[in-house]
Amino acid sequence: MNKKIRRWIACIAACAMMLSAVPMAQITSIAADGDKLISDSFDSGVGDWEVYKESNGVCKLSTDGGKLALNISNVGTKTYAVQMYKSIIPLYEGARYRLTFDISCTTNRFVECMLQQAGGDYTAYVWQGLDIGPTAQTVEKEFIMEYPDDIMAKLVFNCGLQDADPTLPEHTIYLDNVKLEVLSDVEHTSTTTNTPNVKTNQVGYRTGSTKTVTVKDAGSETKFKVVNATTGAVALNGTLSDAVNNASAGETNKVGDFSSVTTPGTYYVEVGSLGKSYNFTIGDNAYDAMIADSVKMFYLQRCGCEVSDATYGHPACHTSQATIYHTNQKIDVTGGWHDAGDYGRYPVAAAKAVADLLYAYLANPEMYNDKLGIPESGNGKPDILDEAKYEIDWLMKMQNDEGGVYHKVSCAGFPGFVMPEDEKDELIVMPVSTTATADTAAVFALAAEAFAKVDSAYAEKCLACAEKAWNYLENNGPQLYLANLADISTGAYEDKDDSDERYWAAAQLW
Repeated sequence: MNKKIRRWIACIAACAMMLSAVPMAQITSIAADGDKLISDSFDSGVGDWEVYKESNGVCKLSTDGGKLALNISNVGTKTYAVQMYKSIIPLYEGARYRLTFDISCTTNRFVECMLQQAGGDYTAYVWQGLDIGPTAQTVEKEFIMEYPDDIMAKLVFNCGLQDADPTLPEHTIYLDNVKLEVLSDVEHTSTTTNTPNVKTNQVGYRTGSTKTVTVKDAGSETKFKVVNATTGAVALNGTLSDAVNNASAGETNKVGDFSSVTTPGTYYVEVGSLGKSYNFTIGDNAYDAMIADSVKMFYLQRCGCEVSDATYGHPACHTSQATIYHTNQKIDVTGGWHDAGDYGRYPVAAAKAVADLLYAYLANPEMYNDKLGIPESGNGKPDILDEAKYEIDWLMKMQNDEGGVYHKVSCAGFPGFVMPEDEKDELIVMPVSTTATADTAAVFALAAEAFAKVDSAYAEKCLACAEKAWNYLENNGPQLYLANLADISTGAYEDKDDSDERYWAAAQLW
């Protein structure tokens, strides 16, 4: 999970910068000559270095004697079946860099070192093949970035199967004193947006809600005013709070309250020399578009059917039957939603997402309508329930005859950055886990409650599936733990303690 979270934080950050409509800052130099983008020794642990493994690659990353130590017990069947890497390295077109590191290995072998694109076609910006062995060597490589700017590059060591070494014993690769220096920089457009220090909720505020503005590094400023962006009239003159140290953001903040402004309209907040906030709305429907988008987003994640959308649409995908792991049995698991950054489908994560939708609906059913523009719109049921049903129907396919729920369905490895219909590898269903079964039991029971008044027959079907899953849990426990096996490298959703999942299932069934 941590790796997936980090990956999505990185992706969101990059997308936010690329998609922002705010004017870019002036031309500036991001990294000055002599700056060290990497300066890693390993006296205090592995730091932010990680491993990737697939295709039967088996390895473990640790430190030994102040060095990064990658122990490899199986090199797998691909050059990248075992990787150690460091992410989020900014490289800029035309700049000159120097990469240095010390490397050795307990056996003689060949490895690849690359600074490369983190996705797409994994373009290698610089590549170096290395013959390594028990005698440590210092590697130094100078290069000019000859590709467009990439602020998300990766430093990668491919330590999987190499043609030069078809058979290798278990061995350990040691890495130390890794440095990446900027030798000469170039001027280019900054990726830092020119955001105001006067910060409001850009989505808006409901008329009767609490409304505050946060002012970053306000200095001597003590006053603020709320201005109607349409008429220019001042709706409120207010006083900022005392300065508060915001350690997590590395800044000092002052806060102003303008909850008394309740007239619907478009406004901005202005603070003396610091200028204006972005425009925002006040109105009882301020969050309607966001609520609609939050549900419509799930439609855009649909698997197994055509998705109609001018930007994110695609033909039907992943329609073939899937093979249950290490068997000849094939089952139909079409449907459901693609997961976060890949096209795997995972009941543990799915149950959480469906529960979020159903809890939101049950808390305020009047907030949701039947006109989002999904295929089921206009059928007389709230679209949020229709969308949840699309995923619940898939979860039912993931439940076996005994009531257990298969842990996931995906290909053996993550795809590249391809459209979903272009992922053509075999679909593999992993064995039943009690975490997936308990989470799914809970969400089936929750669905029985949510659908009771709009589709009683479906509600009864959901309850029957929930009880069937609970019976499986009572007869199989206390834990069927599933971790990724050596030849599977998609999302693991590992959990060695299923007690919280069982607790949720019991409470929801009750």
